[in-house]
Amino acid sequence: MTTVAGGALLVVGDVVTDVIARHRGPLAPGTDTAAAIRTVPGGAGANVACWAAYRTGAEVRLLGRVGADAAAWHERELAACGVLPRLVVDPEAPTGTVICLVDTGAAAERTFLTDSGASLRLEPGDWSDTLLDGVARLHLSGYLLFSEPSRALVAAALQSARARGVPVSLDPASAGFLVGLGVDRFLALVEGVEVLLPSRDEACLLTGLPDAADAAAKLSRHVPLVVVKRGAGGALVARAGTVCAQVPAEPATPTDTTGAGDAFTGAFLAALLRGAEPEEAAREGCRAGALAVERVGGRPPGTD
Repeated sequence: MTTVAGGALLVVGDVVTDVIARHRGPLAPGTDTAAAIRTVPGGAGANVACWAAYRTGAEVRLLGRVGADAAAWHERELAACGVLPRLVVDPEAPTGTVICLVDTGAAAERTFLTDSGASLRLEPGDWSDTLLDGVARLHLSGYLLFSEPSRALVAAALQSARARGVPVSLDPASAGFLVGLGVDRFLALVEGVEVLLPSRDEACLLTGLPDAADAAAKLSRHVPLVVVKRGAGGALVARAGTVCAQVPAEPATPTDTTGAGDAFTGAFLAALLRGAEPEEAAREGCRAGALAVERVGGRPPGTD
């Protein structure tokens, strides 16, 4: 499989507005729970693009769909991260919104309430083969698999990439949504993808195996390169049914784990664009993930 020397990364995925509420301890039903609340730009696809641009000098492009309500703001925020946005403005749906409830305890774990809005209304008409001009790698956000229009766009993008010899990566995005989609259907939809970047929970769900290493090995019989993100456990790299590297996490004191997996993916892809081997790219991903969890929101430093 050939790539474009010095070429760009094209990310296709979700662009949403994140409302992050950081609270301590359990929520208090029926009354108030004190929280620090911020509204920031987000979306798995958009975050990946921003972290990739932060970690590489290569051109990073993003195709996404937003509502007219926040299109200009998201354009500015993406451009400030060094991303070249191509945002389709939906004539009917508002920009997607995610409410992130973040427990400020030691693990900084989060729960998402998601209104996908325009983000999953990307459709084949939004795709053009010319989007791949000068592109060395295509990355697809797994959220695109959770609606019929964006699944059709994924199929069109994969066909175009295959015809041009552009390698494709995909992040499954959400264990919760995967349950609804179904494992067999997911694996059929990602046929032709060359790099899969699941979280530990997603990898175990996709294989039915409780151990992340076993899950990574099994998935790598379906997809040539599998990189399982394990948070504080680092990352696993698997090829051809075998785990070939275990990469430790970088030390970090979590503030907000929102977007940590996106940071890993963006930095990993940036390293591949620079010619790094997968193990070194995974180390870059772990460094970015550690940086991400010490910040509020899913974007790199210097974008506040």
